[in-house]
Amino acid sequence: DVTHILDSLLQGYDNKLRPDIGVRTTVIETDVYVNSIGPVDPINMEYTIDIIFAQTWYDSRLKFNSSMKVLMLNSNMVGKIWIPDTFFRNSRKSDAHWITTPNRLLRIWSDGRVLYTLRLTINAECYLQLHNFPMDEHSCPLEFSSYGYPRNEIEYKWKKTSVEVADPKYWRLYQFAFVGLRNTTEISHTLSGDYIIMTIFFDLSRRMGYFTIQTYIPCILTVVLSWVSFWINKDAVPARTSLGITTVLTMTTLSTIARKSLPKVSYVTAMDLFVSVCFIFVFAALMEYGTLHYFTSNRKGDKGKEKKAKSKPSKPPAIAVRPGSTLIPINNINHLPERDDDYGYECLEGKDCASFFCCFEDCRTGSWREGRIHIRIAKIDSYSRIFFPTAFALFNLVYWIGYLYL
Repeated sequence: DVTHILDSLLQGYDNKLRPDIGVRTTVIETDVYVNSIGPVDPINMEYTIDIIFAQTWYDSRLKFNSSMKVLMLNSNMVGKIWIPDTFFRNSRKSDAHWITTPNRLLRIWSDGRVLYTLRLTINAECYLQLHNFPMDEHSCPLEFSSYGYPRNEIEYKWKKTSVEVADPKYWRLYQFAFVGLRNTTEISHTLSGDYIIMTIFFDLSRRMGYFTIQTYIPCILTVVLSWVSFWINKDAVPARTSLGITTVLTMTTLSTIARKSLPKVSYVTAMDLFVSVCFIFVFAALMEYGTLHYFTSNRKGDKGKEKKAKSKPSKPPAIAVRPGSTLIPINNINHLPERDDDYGYECLEGKDCASFFCCFEDCRTGSWREGRIHIRIAKIDSYSRIFFPTAFALFNLVYWIGYLYL
């Protein structure tokens, strides 16, 4: 009986023509069952999704009278009847499953209703906006429509239970968490006609655990390590220099590693901002010691020159006399040489400091103009012990509140 029904249905049936062509629009109801999503590839800005895609429509040419209300057929029948030319607009690669047989299902009801399902694995485009990376959220779309039939020929509609998902705990999202989904219907206006576009948006939120362990914690510890230099004696040049250079090189390596998991975008991400500020703090700690060493070493050098000049005995001037002449003793008056290489600026009592920053001990007992800042360069380490941790703590407070809650 089933064979007789199929033979009678296919007799004179033209699978090149859509149902009710020239009479009315063919309405196709669609629904999707999501097996899994992932992984998400941020480098190529795409994600992988495994779905069972179902389409239902009415074909009056397939009506039959029988005690059987529905014919459950395999994939061999698919090529003999008309099926919609649905394609996925944002897919880069799509594969149908063929093992052990084509994963397709076809059912025909006695009133002419047709159900056609197939299993697909799709690599779809998902343009990620990474300004807030790694605290970003994304909506990855899956778009499909008819390839050749405009809206006046084929109309797509969602079923009531249009999208269902499997248990998300088995999905391969890794860095992301599945938040939810939504479906929309839009119309695309093109030169060949108006097409209905069906879209499913999968909302994903990035998990920060991996980047906290790999980037944020090492950067913070490296910045804190650079502050150890402020408690080391300023005369320990090798120790402080090697510590500063090591932390700078470490931050350079961390910034390079942090960028490897991202596409080469031209804008600044949240992680780029954090790593850059950490690098500035580490570099500033090294420059702080360079400044301290420069001024203190010059000061010591000038004091040494002054002591040598004072301790050096003055020699009486040699007087050339002719043989046979009498030497007349002359009282020699020794004059102190003028200081040509005096360090810094003269800032004694009654004089003004000539520099904006009075950084010399000579200015300590002197007077300076109003608005000038007096800094004792020998105390710069003490200032840094307070300034650097306070500034870094304020930056972290603003950074995390701004990106997590605003």
